[in-house]
Amino acid sequence: MRFFNTAGPIIAEDHYHVPPLQRLDRDELLKLIDWKRYFVLRAPRQTGKTSALLALNDELNGSGKYRCLYCNVEVAQSAREDVAAAMRAILNTIARQARLHLNDPFPDEARRGLLERAGPHDALREVLALWAAADAKPLVLLIDEIDALVGDTLIAVLRQLRAGYAERPRHFPQSVVLCGVRDVRDYRIRSSSRNEVITGGSPFNVKVTSLRLDDFSPDEVRALLLQHTAETGQQWTGEAIERVWELTQGQPWLVNALAYQVCFDDPAGRDRSLPVTADAIRAAAERLIVRRDTHLDQLADKLREERVRNVIEPLLSGGGERGYSAADVEYVRDLGLIARGDPLRMANPIYAEVVPRELTSHVQASVVEDPAWYVDPDGGLNVARLLAAFREFFREHSEHWVKRFQYREAGPQLLLQAFLQRIVNSGGQIHREYGLGRMRTDLLIVWPAGAAPETAGTAPGTARRTVIECKVVTAKQGMERTVRDGLAQTRAYLERCAAAEGHLVVFDRRPERTWEQKLFRREETTGGAPVTVWGM
Repeated sequence: MRFFNTAGPIIAEDHYHVPPLQRLDRDELLKLIDWKRYFVLRAPRQTGKTSALLALNDELNGSGKYRCLYCNVEVAQSAREDVAAAMRAILNTIARQARLHLNDPFPDEARRGLLERAGPHDALREVLALWAAADAKPLVLLIDEIDALVGDTLIAVLRQLRAGYAERPRHFPQSVVLCGVRDVRDYRIRSSSRNEVITGGSPFNVKVTSLRLDDFSPDEVRALLLQHTAETGQQWTGEAIERVWELTQGQPWLVNALAYQVCFDDPAGRDRSLPVTADAIRAAAERLIVRRDTHLDQLADKLREERVRNVIEPLLSGGGERGYSAADVEYVRDLGLIARGDPLRMANPIYAEVVPRELTSHVQASVVEDPAWYVDPDGGLNVARLLAAFREFFREHSEHWVKRFQYREAGPQLLLQAFLQRIVNSGGQIHREYGLGRMRTDLLIVWPAGAAPETAGTAPGTARRTVIECKVVTAKQGMERTVRDGLAQTRAYLERCAAAEGHLVVFDRRPERTWEQKLFRREETTGGAPVTVWGM
């Protein structure tokens, strides 16, 4: 039985899969190799880069036209900037791959004593030159995880590849493909020995282009899921397939993780007579978020980087552009955290949920509020009581907590989300929408109506939807304009979500304002649906 793969490259006989080269321009790839080009293939982690390289490796060797070798240099990462140790690991890897997959022992023989004779800064070039000259077939080298190397080690590898470039194809690889998360032009290469950042004169300026492996398309998501139906008979509802796309936007690891969770981990999902539903997909997404598997944990770890914070913080606060460059944006896109294209936005709803939860986990753990305090006798969530409690919490603790946030500009919004998450986790869901230049953060609370708290997450009945809109008062706009704009936005969001209740939370961060001036509550009934405005 095949299954949905969430770890390592695709094995066709074991895994449901989208053919890796189908996701790239195959003709463009082959043209670049035929034309003796050196280029970069990049994509976020766990997108399918290694599977694509291995498929390309098999196709080139199967054509009989080339000798193609796949080599993962991540093994040298632990050597850091010990160039000799790193080069020894890389040469050993090349030799092993050639012996196992090409039945070619030459690199193994050539490297003996060569590291000592040529030195770590020329040994790789020498091995590749000798190996390329030993066979009439042009040599193609696929180097995976190139950006796992750092500093002088990375410089040594790139410069040796560039040094042999003019001797291709008779005495050096005809084509070299560097594969990693980022484009080589974005590598910040610091030489410890020279104590400087290598910029400008790139150590790999022979690169002609950078190809990106895209996420799955909606059609590819559907095709992948229906492979499971073809092999097991288990059906997917149309809404379930749409929900997978909606939550993941085609991010390959997320698509496979959701499908595996539902079809193989969930006992109910293993009953092949039962169709996979949208509700099952939603529940699986929540489990992934809470469990925070390695893929999500790696992304969350990137939030600590300043370049990432420069881009993500304005998204969370809804503010205008500030503090980042075009290079920062491209870097965060290469990590897969934000979507390609404008406007700037999170890559998918699951990442949009993971980010604020990660940034506020320490606050959630410290909130001592009992969710039962905010549940009415009929099982409904009393959002007005909840926001009133948050207002008091914010007055007492905001100065302390906001200072502890790395993302201080978005601190008030994050603090509210942490407080809400702590309470709503007991039976409902929070959906978030935020993006650059929106000047607001949209929150939608979905809570099952008419259910007791302990069964609220599973009880049948109509879910009650409550909109909470967050805005920040600036000196330029002032309170009244902020409230006026916020009311229009809240009512528009109310209508779009078919919500029954709306609240506008306005954070006044002007330093000259006292708490007595900031704190208020009023009902706005004119001009549309009633909305409760909370000043904080």
